[in-house]
Amino acid sequence: MLIYIAADHKGFRLKNEIIGFLKQQGYDPKDFGNENYEEGDDYPDFAEKLSREIKLAAVTGEARGILICGSGAGMNIVANKFEGVRATIGFSTDQVFDARQEDDINVLVLASSFLDENKAMEILKVFLKTPFSGEERHKRRIEKIKRIELVND
Repeated sequence: MLIYIAADHKGFRLKNEIIGFLKQQGYDPKDFGNENYEEGDDYPDFAEKLSREIKLAAVTGEARGILICGSGAGMNIVANKFEGVRATIGFSTDQVFDARQEDDINVLVLASSFLDENKAMEILKVFLKTPFSGEERHKRRIEKIKRIELVND
């Protein structure tokens, strides 16, 4: 599975910790920035780059993304503008488990101002290991989301 990651200045430190963790787990994450800590950077720039890649990969389902900013809200808003991207702000392991299993989220957004590193890593592990259930009711709901995306293009 391909893993894409991006963060603004508020998520920069956590992003680097997560990249290290992912590499230890055998992943080769692709970093969409920011590459250097830059206090004045803008989260939409990084969320857009990552989300465009997830949109392309959404057809095969072979990629997942991780976005990190202060509140999580900005990155989440940007990510969900892209067809095929199903992003959510992860605030607990149970919530992310349900979001993966039922909604087949492909982008996890972390709010670095509200999560310590340990909690963020717990949430990330659930995001990576939880499969989509494939239950008919969940597939039906995702198909409805896809139709809404097409209508709003």
